Amino acid sequence: MMKRTAGEHVFDALNALLLVLLSIATLYPMLYVLFSSVSDPAQLLKHRGLLFLPQGFSLDAYKAVFRNPNIITGYVNTLFYVGVGTTLNILMTALAAYGLSRKHVMWKNPVMFMIVFTMFFGGGLIPSYLLVQNLGMLDTRWALIIPGAVSAYYIIIMRTAFQGIPESLEESARIDGANDFTILFRIVLPLSMPVIAVMVLFYGVGHWNSWFGALIYLRDRDLFPLQMVLREILIQNNTEKMLTSTATVEKAQVGETIKYATIMAATLPILFLYPFLQKYFVKGVLIGAIKE
Repeated sequence: MMKRTAGEHVFDALNALLLVLLSIATLYPMLYVLFSSVSDPAQLLKHRGLLFLPQGFSLDAYKAVFRNPNIITGYVNTLFYVGVGTTLNILMTALAAYGLSRKHVMWKNPVMFMIVFTMFFGGGLIPSYLLVQNLGMLDTRWALIIPGAVSAYYIIIMRTAFQGIPESLEESARIDGANDFTILFRIVLPLSMPVIAVMVLFYGVGHWNSWFGALIYLRDRDLFPLQMVLREILIQNNTEKMLTSTATVEKAQVGETIKYATIMAATLPILFLYPFLQKYFVKGVLIGAIKE
């Protein structure tokens, strides 16, 4: 083994210190919200400065959150948007990437140029709104699914991954009578599961965190995703419907912890998804970004 120099040891130590500081800066805000959400409201309002432990203990905020019918409706709507939207995203992205990754497809370079062009130039919000309106999708669930059905950036990643699959597999499948759909769904996609897992994660998180589309296209509150409900509670300070107490002081106290509890209720489900896809994450990104 080569002997490491003093400069290399210092470099490694500084790297480790930087990573620890970044981890603390990333983790502490989440812990602050978690501790605040289970703290006693009266004690929390009196506390000043950093928070390293809950101030007392109370689950009143979580009880108030899940008594709110808007939260339950938002969860159901968001699960629909994530499930249907992500499925459509993966299907459309895979179809586009497969066609653009085949060598003998006509006009694939001009089509690829047009796809990349959309990454730099777009019509903007008003043309998008008018398009959704003319298609009759205003105030419908499809307004949050169809306009973002495919991402140019993810097409490029998946196309690069598909190009890494040996052509001999496709040729042998065609000799056996397989068509393009059979090759895509029974050969290419099973061999590209790390990239598919990354796409599911990226698209799913995008749908879970999406709120701007709902703000623009939706008026029916029964169609609002969870993030729109969260926006009303945090930004518009709308916690009255979640409080049953008649005491003004108690409402003000519990109202603060309700905001933290709502953030946790909206964040934890998507956090639980990461451990199941983490093993595919690095491999999928590398396969989709680097062509040998």
